[in-house]
Order: sequence, then C-alpha cells, then structure tokens
Amino acid sequence: MKHHHLQETALRYFLEVVRTGSISEASTRLNVASSAISRQIAGLEQALGTPLFERRPRGMIASAAGEMLAAFAFRTALEADRLVQDIDALHGLRRGQVRVATSEGFAIEFLPQAMADFRGKYPGIVFQMLVSAPAEVTRRVREGETDIGVTFSRTTQSEIKVESRQAAPMMAVMRCGHPLARFETLSLSQMSEYPLALPDTGTTIRQLFDIVVGQQRLTLEPAVVSNYVEALHNFAIMSDTISIAAEVTVRYRAARGELVMIPIRDRGMDARHIEVQTLVGRTLPMVVRLFLEFLCGRLG
Repeated sequence: MKHHHLQETALRYFLEVVRTGSISEASTRLNVASSAISRQIAGLEQALGTPLFERRPRGMIASAAGEMLAAFAFRTALEADRLVQDIDALHGLRRGQVRVATSEGFAIEFLPQAMADFRGKYPGIVFQMLVSAPAEVTRRVREGETDIGVTFSRTTQSEIKVESRQAAPMMAVMRCGHPLARFETLSLSQMSEYPLALPDTGTTIRQLFDIVVGQQRLTLEPAVVSNYVEALHNFAIMSDTISIAAEVTVRYRAARGELVMIPIRDRGMDARHIEVQTLVGRTLPMVVRLFLEFLCGRLG
C-alpha cells in the first residue's frame, strides 16, 4: 500500500466515491469514517469552486468537473503504483505484483504455466489473476483494475492498447479414439453427425459458432451446454461428444495425449482473435513490462 502515501488523501477518497457511487460504500472499502470522506470532498469542491457530484436518491454521480478530476486522479493513482513498483525493482526484481484479467480459456492451463515459469526466474513476484467474461476483462483494463488483459476479441475497443493480436481459429475437441480423430481438419457437417458439448451463448466462441452454423443453415443441437469450459472437454473425453475450443485453451492437454484437437475448416471459424491488452497511455511498472513481453512470446 506504499503508493497511497504518494497520493493526496482527498483525491483517494474522491476516486473511491466515483468508483462506488456512494460515500457509505467508499467508507466501508477504505475503512474510513463517512464524515471524513465528506469533508475531503467538500474541501475539493471549495478549492475548485464547483460541485464534483450530482447527489441523487440512489447514489452520487460525478459531474462534468468531477469526471475531469476523476480522470486525473485515476492516472495519478496508476503512476504512483508504477513508481513504487519500479523502486522495488531496483532491488533486483525480488518483489512486485502483476495483475492479470483473463477469460476462462486462458486460465485453465496457459496462464498458470506462464506464471509458474516466470516465477521460476523471479520468485518474489506475486500474481493476481481475475477470471471474467471478455467484455469484463477489457473493462478491468480500461478502469485500471488490472495491468494486463488476456482475452478473445472480435472487435476493437476504445482506450485499449493491443500489445499482441493473433487469430484464434476454432478447434473441435474430442477423445483420442473418436471416429473423427483421424482427420486433419473437420467440417461442421461432419460434426453434425455426433452430439455436441458447447459453451453457453454468452461466450464469444459460442456466438461465433452459432453465426457460422446459421449462415450454413445447419441444425446442430447441443447435448450439453455449460459455462464451465473444462467440464465440456472432460465430457467429450468420456464420450463420443465433440466440444469446441481455441487451440491455446487445450494446447497442453493435447500435447499430453489426453484429447485430440482438430481445426474446423468452415469459413468464418477464424474470426476471433487473441488479444493481450493494456491501457492506452499508461506507463507500466517494470515487472509488468517484463511479464508482458514474456507472455506475448508464449502466445507467439
């Protein structure tokens, strides 16, 4: 928490009220009396000569001036955090923190393996990994809740710097002895002859799958639907069911011979991309920059 000493108390309190929309909620999160927060905000408003919030029955919304100050306070907080971590790095990267937000497919094995290997070189580094839906990953990056976002994307996002972007073609996932396992590529029509285990419709891979299926006017009804990707792959291993995934999601399991992954060749199945995201204009701490370079190399 050393970075807090580099920020004005009033700005820290103000920014937490902006984030939570409530003085009482900010009080709980900061473990500071509500009256103290109110006094600091009142002092800022007096100094700037303008209201910073619109008081509403259900909370507080930043005014136009408040939004400008929030942007300044937000950048100040990130810079304070970077400075503290870079000073720590002068001790030879014996300590530091890297915050990563990611969608589920990367969190099963790819990121844990990358983190473990990185800590093999820098054992004092602490990772925080938050697993969210792709849109939530991007939001966390944009709002400074995380340093790096690793997710699947189909469109560009504002205020996001894409550090690495590559195609993520869809793969069919099945048990090693499956009747289709001998093929080098598969079509949706071939897959339609077998039961399917599919992610739920809130995922980018399922949305893309449904779009391509609809374009071909095929009828592919899933036997199993789940929001837990690893369960779908396990179900496919235990039966003649076919699931779907990006290559990076099942890379290590396929290498160990636990399952087979085969590219789906239908046009449009490569419309998703893997993106490594950071916030535009932000100077990242040294340890974060090192892990970012390491991570992009692993994806390549």
